[in-house]
Amino acid sequence: MKTIDRYHKWVEWSEEDQVYIGKCPDLITGIHGDDPVQVYRELCEVIEDLIQHFDQTGKPLPASRTRPMMEVA
Repeated sequence: MKTIDRYHKWVEWSEEDQVYIGKCPDLITGIHGDDPVQVYRELCEVIEDLIQHFDQTGKPLPASRTRPMMEVA
């Protein structure tokens, strides 16, 4: 599994801002634009850059805590 795959990412429409917003709460927020596919692509690029930065500086990445859904018992 790639490191980026440990982090939940999504794009949603913001009525207030009238743009799509890409989110990865465990690492970053605030990627936005008019095309949801492009926003997701840019979100993944920014996350990859962030992961590389952490690797290069020797700092540990934050734990991935956001989950898309809870497990059902």
